[in-house]
Amino acid sequence: MTDKNKIPEDRIPVIVGIGEIIDRPKGITEGLEPLDLLEQALRRAEADAGAKLLGEVQSLDVVNFLSWRYRDPERLLAQRLGIQPAHCYYGPVGGESPIRYIHEAAQRIARGECSVAAVCGAEAQSTATKAERAGAKLPWTPFAHDVEEPKRGAAFQKPLAVKLGVFRPVTVYPFYEAASSAHWGQTPREAMAESGTLWSRYSEAAAHNPNAWLKRRFAPDEITTATADNRLIAWPYTKLMVANPTVNMGGALLLASLAKARAAGIDESRLVYPLGGASAEEPRDYLLRDQFYESHPQNAVLKAAMDLAGGDGRKFDAIELYSCFPCVPKMARRTLGLGADIQPTVNGGLTFFGAPLNTYMTHAACAMVRRLRDGAKLGLLYGQGGFVTKHHALVVSKTPPRAPLAQDTSVQAEADRNKRAVPEFVTGASGKGKVESFTVLYGRGGDVEHGVVMLRTEDDRRTLARIGASDSATLAHLLNMDRTPVGSLGEITMATDG
Repeated sequence: MTDKNKIPEDRIPVIVGIGEIIDRPKGITEGLEPLDLLEQALRRAEADAGAKLLGEVQSLDVVNFLSWRYRDPERLLAQRLGIQPAHCYYGPVGGESPIRYIHEAAQRIARGECSVAAVCGAEAQSTATKAERAGAKLPWTPFAHDVEEPKRGAAFQKPLAVKLGVFRPVTVYPFYEAASSAHWGQTPREAMAESGTLWSRYSEAAAHNPNAWLKRRFAPDEITTATADNRLIAWPYTKLMVANPTVNMGGALLLASLAKARAAGIDESRLVYPLGGASAEEPRDYLLRDQFYESHPQNAVLKAAMDLAGGDGRKFDAIELYSCFPCVPKMARRTLGLGADIQPTVNGGLTFFGAPLNTYMTHAACAMVRRLRDGAKLGLLYGQGGFVTKHHALVVSKTPPRAPLAQDTSVQAEADRNKRAVPEFVTGASGKGKVESFTVLYGRGGDVEHGVVMLRTEDDRRTLARIGASDSATLAHLLNMDRTPVGSLGEITMATDG
């Protein structure tokens, strides 16, 4: 690159500091509230950078949290830090949001709008849950009852999906699990084995991560076998295959321009460069999607990330694939062209590291920075939110960029171009139905509550139907480990309750 084309140092964003905190209070009322966790994580990030930067933050993004409610938490945090950033934002629910905020902060620096930016998130769900169960009053900032609760899954779904109980992540992701494994030609037994092996690798990473909530390796069979302590929740997912939100954690990253980092005397070996990334979304109502064996936005986002790595997913020597449920990294690693021997995480995953709801990827980004400082060269951070709904990937490197950071990150047009016709959804149907996907819901005692099948009707419309707990023959067909029920035919009948 000639000097004429050289990127000015004040337009090159770098990650300069990372901070994390895990809170395990001895007594319930000693637990730190989310605002405390946010502040401490940011102060740790400043200490990690080795330079006084918090007072110069001009861009502050706070990841949405659900364990406590504040009025304008981003403003309360800025007051605690004694700053008045021009960009001060508290965003909506979404597991991809930390990666988006890091990317957008980097873009702000690249545009010359700021020279120091902060992204942070925290949850205190473990303490909040224990306090609620014990009837204990927490000495926290008063709960803002007048602030509306953030909109989540059920608010965007069809009434029939809510009625049948398939409106929460743990009951919707199984539709992708069953449809994708059938599409890949796997038996349910083979799909379960892949999930167990993959999740065991996440647990291995968590076992070596000092910031993880569960610090032990689980064997594949421990993860996939249902027991009293590892109950089935929604087929095929056991408790050890789903995200664990009952944690107290805070994470933060500080970004600066390369010029600011150098002026502050930050060691060059600690700098990590965002190279670029991409974003795309599915409709929030999951029943408005064309199929459930792949995600077009996920594919488009990951292919754009691969383009930054020369078109080859194997060029990434450090990867974090979002891990709320096994189907997500299973689909992602196939799009990236990576084998079953993939190491899918630098952090430990939402089951074992812990799932501070929307902010898991803040911690994953901190772990990625550590990995790059320790010798990795090129990292991929892939975050996802909703029900395979919102997708964002960011490529980070130890090597400075060769081109300015791109400002347009949407690959929505590419995702939409690959979408096929979406079947009309109907709430009433009869005749033959073909299984498009399915799950079975379980109670806390391990008993079947009911099964739910997603069907295509004879005229190729889509519907949802219940399989009663007493219909043992149909349930046995759905739960056959050696043959997928996807594609099989059955008679649709209407029950007395409609």
